[in-house]
Amino acid sequence: MKWTSATLNLSHVRKTFQSASSVGKAFFILSAATLAIFVLIGVGGVLQNRFMTTSPVSSMKSLAASVTNQFFIDMLGMEVPHLNKDQKKFTFSQHNVFHFAFQFMTDINPNDPRSLVASEVPGMDANKTTVLVRGSAPNPSDPIDYNPNSRDLQAEAINPTAPQLPEPSPIASSTPIANPVGQPPRTAGDNVAFIYQTHSNESYLPELKGVTNPDKAYSDKLNVISVGQRLAQNLEKDGIGAVHSQTVYPSTVKNFDYPYSYKYSLKTLQEAAATHPDLQYFFDIHRDSAVRDKTTTTIGGKDYAQVYFIIGGKNPNWKKNEEFANKIHQVLEAKHPGISKGIHAKEATEGNNGLYNQNFSPNSLLIEVGGPYNTLEECYRTTDWLAEAISEVILNAKKVDIPLTTPKQS
Repeated sequence: MKWTSATLNLSHVRKTFQSASSVGKAFFILSAATLAIFVLIGVGGVLQNRFMTTSPVSSMKSLAASVTNQFFIDMLGMEVPHLNKDQKKFTFSQHNVFHFAFQFMTDINPNDPRSLVASEVPGMDANKTTVLVRGSAPNPSDPIDYNPNSRDLQAEAINPTAPQLPEPSPIASSTPIANPVGQPPRTAGDNVAFIYQTHSNESYLPELKGVTNPDKAYSDKLNVISVGQRLAQNLEKDGIGAVHSQTVYPSTVKNFDYPYSYKYSLKTLQEAAATHPDLQYFFDIHRDSAVRDKTTTTIGGKDYAQVYFIIGGKNPNWKKNEEFANKIHQVLEAKHPGISKGIHAKEATEGNNGLYNQNFSPNSLLIEVGGPYNTLEECYRTTDWLAEAISEVILNAKKVDIPLTTPKQS
């Protein structure tokens, strides 16, 4: 009996040791793999900076932004099987590994036949983006480009088979605008910002009466032009000289053709720069085309439109533009988390342009404010915060640029 008891105790100790060893091994593997990933990203970043990758899609930064918490959980799950309850969602399942390898080598998504010809047909994969910097928004999603041949949004909202149009939160009163639309704000001098709207007809359904397509309200000023105007006025209040273009391209350009929108707005940029030589910062204001719950967040009991920063992957100097966008994004994240949905890059094959005139200046950005189901009030609330962030970045840059002077000796 004594020998039996000792044997059982020894067996129990052995099993306990093996269990502890297994857990320790799992954490060691996880730690080593995590370290390897960050080392790989670091080495890739150094090599990328040395050889200057010309596309954000292939950047190590986009790879780092794509690594999610689930990735590390699945790594741990390789040693702790109970964590892998859903094999279809398991990162390292045979199915997912095969799909990843196939798509990595061919750039074709086996689940999406359109990807077979997407690289040859610009715009076919228009809603695909590469995330460079993730925002803290609770409803992460990719921006959706408007398609001139898209379906009727209002009819879709009424259709019982489609998602219903949510009601916006109650608004007590609209914050007054300093100047009515149609009267551009004054120019405050040097260190000036230029604001324009390439897709000037992008509107907001709650503001439109009898209009079902929020992108064809040619005669209605209740669109992104009003949001651009609001941004310019707020910058002026902060001492940032602002010039605002109110050009409605479909109404002013002869034989207007939507695919050439950025060609038309480039002319606007060139004319503005010639007229105002102090211009240094350029903001192209747009509106996303996603459903309301993908473009709206609630803060302090009020609804706010969310913003995307879009970087043109076709621009060979995209890193400078992304750096500028990140400065503004970080201010928004620090002061108003949830407003910014991060910085996304689009190649020419992933949108309707891929350049967005951002080669015009390293301080040129495309910013999407809200979606078709947001109200102007919700966009104004966000624009006020956006202007605050932009002002802080510009004023900080101005302080750095001020040359140091030595006092005169008596």
